[in-house]
Amino acid sequence: MSKIKNNENPVDEIVAVNRAAIEHRATWMGLIYDEMKKAGLDAEGIIRKAIKRCGLMHGENFRKKCADPDNCGDFREVFLRDIGIKTFNMDGISADKDNVKTNFHYCALVSAWQKLGFDDDTCALLCDMAMDGDRGIAEAMGLKLNLTDTIAKGCPDCKLHFHK
Repeated sequence: MSKIKNNENPVDEIVAVNRAAIEHRATWMGLIYDEMKKAGLDAEGIIRKAIKRCGLMHGENFRKKCADPDNCGDFREVFLRDIGIKTFNMDGISADKDNVKTNFHYCALVSAWQKLGFDDDTCALLCDMAMDGDRGIAEAMGLKLNLTDTIAKGCPDCKLHFHK
């Protein structure tokens, strides 16, 4: 039995559409991983490189949008927008010059992987690979990312801490 508890909260139509788009993206990721693995390829290594590359691109875009890219408070404003906050049911959001912290209580990616029937260990691996995008964003912003808890590991939420 799965130890993952991914509790979907009621949301408005726009957030539901965003969640569906994220689930669709995660479905592709999960199926590509599965097919590459079946073909004997380095699925994890290849996917990690591609996702990190994407994160670096997004991070550069966030950096350009920040009034002061060296201020984590500015990063928070461009990175954690209202629709994303609602999509991932975030709370505990805090930011100062050197830190951005948030907690996610729902993950559409994990939802997709569970619907595909992946076991908990595979969900946790896919989650960690997906977080390479956020690690890339952090790197492009000149930050580090600590990810202490994840829904995919059976924790009640995901705890993200971007910091200098």
